[in-house]
Amino acid sequence: MGFKLLQFVGGSRMITIEKALQSLRPNAEWVLRDGSLEWIDQNQSCPTEAEITAEIARLEADYVANEYQRKRAAEYPSFADQFDLLYHGGYDAWKAAIDAVKNKYPKG
Repeated sequence: MGFKLLQFVGGSRMITIEKALQSLRPNAEWVLRDGSLEWIDQNQSCPTEAEITAEIARLEADYVANEYQRKRAAEYPSFADQFDLLYHGGYDAWKAAIDAVKNKYPKG
């Protein structure tokens, strides 16, 4: 079973069809060539185009919603620096450094 995924060919998406398929049907067997999906798996059903489109939209929304996490992770001090800060400056100095990053990139 398979079908052509025309609306995805040449798109510039953050989330790929492959990621959506892996999310929808973990460990399924399939092949994607030139926008055509060939479903090989005998244990899991092939998702519909609508399911794939919806999953891409869901994964993209999650990606956008969690941008603050990626920005925080890039700016937090390394663990070595955090331990050094705890040792030399104490808990309050460490907490202030972490809170500065959290305040710069608030949740939601």
